[in-house]
Amino acid sequence: MIYFVGAGPGAVDLITVRGKTLLEKADIIVYAGSLVNPELLSYAKQDCECVNSAALTLEQVIELMVGPAKEGKIVVRLHTGDPSIFGAIREQMDLLDTYGLEYEVVPGVSSFFAASAALKAEYTLPDVSQSVIITRVEGRTPVPPKEQIALMASHQATMVIFLSTGLLDKLVEGLLEGGYTADTPAAIVYKASWPDEKVFRCTVGTIQKTADENGLAKTALILIGDFLGDKYERSKLYDPTFTHEYREGSE
Repeated sequence: MIYFVGAGPGAVDLITVRGKTLLEKADIIVYAGSLVNPELLSYAKQDCECVNSAALTLEQVIELMVGPAKEGKIVVRLHTGDPSIFGAIREQMDLLDTYGLEYEVVPGVSSFFAASAALKAEYTLPDVSQSVIITRVEGRTPVPPKEQIALMASHQATMVIFLSTGLLDKLVEGLLEGGYTADTPAAIVYKASWPDEKVFRCTVGTIQKTADENGLAKTALILIGDFLGDKYERSKLYDPTFTHEYREGSE
């Protein structure tokens, strides 16, 4: 069996119990070395083969997994965060299908959850934002035309920007074009949940300056929206005047 395992955002103890158990049982672990905390490999048994996939092609990664899986060994493909977000797992699974091999996806804690935790923030605040847009800026690899930053920004929802710390000029341009103002609250979270985590609060207009002054060029998330501000409404769920299935509201 092949398991696609979400490693979590970085902190070793933020991998799921299921993910940790599979690391302990694995005969081979193929891990995304540029992003996964190498301390997670300490869970592996002594004779487990651990391979860094950072320099490998898709075909080479698949080749590493197919042989052991056919021999009945436990293979773990270890991805950062949750495999479903910028994990490029669909193409791996499609190729594994051609070999008739079974696989399973084990969800993980995404870094965008760790980022909100670092900020002690809630993405979905009543009367502020009830939607979260997870996206990235177009760089060497394109995004669909309907998902350009300016179009995403036009919704004025909470935004979490991955893989874009080196493209901040394009990001800010798109955010402003889409309707955010220069003083809209923003934040940059570097290596959320890692021991060297850093949190910087700023505004849309000062994102670039904040990154430049603090030497942030990669491995950071950019968060945009009024959820980072101070104004919001209380939720109806805990409002004493609101009636629902479990409680009768008071006048």
